[in-house]
Amino acid sequence: MMTIITRVVLRDEGAGRWDRAMHERVAAAREKPGWISAQLLKGVDEPLERAIVGVWETREDWSAWHHDEAFRATRDELVGLEAGQMDSTWFEVVQNTATEED
Repeated sequence: MMTIITRVVLRDEGAGRWDRAMHERVAAAREKPGWISAQLLKGVDEPLERAIVGVWETREDWSAWHHDEAFRATRDELVGLEAGQMDSTWFEVVQNTATEED
């Protein structure tokens, strides 16, 4: 199981549109092979900061999703709403207490 955390800062005028488009993207991803879960996070101290925590079976599943038409359609909606580049980091899950039994 793999987790990718992506951080981005939004332009003030585009935050609502970005949030709606990303919500649609996560809804579409639920149907894709290898998708496990996602969280969309909003900065408490920096309200224009967002983080996306995606959990996938493999990096290959995540990569295949990035070539899907639904992903590309939301990518077009997001262009220009971000104040800078997205920064992504991969992590391998070594323990998941949400699914492990005591």
